[in-house]
Amino acid sequence: MKLSQFDFELPQERIAKEPTRWRDECRLMVLHKNTGEIEHRLFKDIIDYFGKRDLFVLNDTKVFPAKLYGKKEKTGAEIMVFLLRELSREQKLWDVIVEPARKIRIGNKLYFGEDESMVAEVIDNTTSRGRTLRFLYDGPYEEFKQALFALGKTPVPEWVKEEPTPEDVENFQTIFAEKEGAVSAPAAGLHFSRELFNRMILKDIDKTFITVHMGIGHFRQVDVEDLSKHRMDGERMIISPESAERINEAKHTGHKVLAVGVTVLRALETYTTTNHEVKSSDMWTNKFIFPPYQFSIADAFVSNFHLPESTMLMCEAAFGGYKNVMNAYQVALDEGYRFGPYGDALLII
Repeated sequence: MKLSQFDFELPQERIAKEPTRWRDECRLMVLHKNTGEIEHRLFKDIIDYFGKRDLFVLNDTKVFPAKLYGKKEKTGAEIMVFLLRELSREQKLWDVIVEPARKIRIGNKLYFGEDESMVAEVIDNTTSRGRTLRFLYDGPYEEFKQALFALGKTPVPEWVKEEPTPEDVENFQTIFAEKEGAVSAPAAGLHFSRELFNRMILKDIDKTFITVHMGIGHFRQVDVEDLSKHRMDGERMIISPESAERINEAKHTGHKVLAVGVTVLRALETYTTTNHEVKSSDMWTNKFIFPPYQFSIADAFVSNFHLPESTMLMCEAAFGGYKNVMNAYQVALDEGYRFGPYGDALLII
């Protein structure tokens, strides 16, 4: 398929700047992929489509405060550093994106904090915008990590809001976030509340967690018309033996498996057997899913309404069918649904 086939006009005002007051009361569009039928519900109604021993697979990654603002040595030029991933705990090395990149060279020192007490040295150029930083900090590791994250801000995408608020610290995190490592929230998971989990228990709907440390690759602009030539950034994914066993058991016993979010759907498809079983793993995945694609694990999929030409929209179209999903997006525009990580959700069954 071609990139241009996923383009549509999305007015800026349709991108949600804040979540709904109650996590599970955003709108939920339900798309029946075999018929194209569409229903309009609330997210808390999602359990109406599942029954006893069906399994929800969720991503328990935790977002860390990845955006730092600092100054370049000598010139005092203001720079933004986006922490991507920790490369070495011992050497305090981080893979980062720097803006504006053209001002930053190997050997430059960068200063952070009002007192400029946090110092980093640029030691490598990894891409046109990417750099490797070594933080120059003499104290214990935990003390360094605490000081670094105290300087950071919640990495809400700039196209959602230019500056995150204190409320975003909680809002841009799932209630089950546990394993630190993501620079963006798994949006579909944001809609789950403790009340909804309790209602799942009453219906005997099971859940299990895997970990996929979501990066910014999902938000990078696809710059090739031929989608087969696009390469996704790698993300670390961890599926424990216990989670793999629960997923496979649900499949073997004929129960539905719901993938909650694009990160989960990609992870479930990364390392499977010819018998359509998930294998436990701790690895990196750069799997890119776009139509046509034959899925092995998930029977149902829930995600948000995403931006035009985004890899997340392409993943939805692969699962629900290109025509079905693009029609659903047009209905969402006509019916006032909200887009983006704080927006409304699309359940494909």
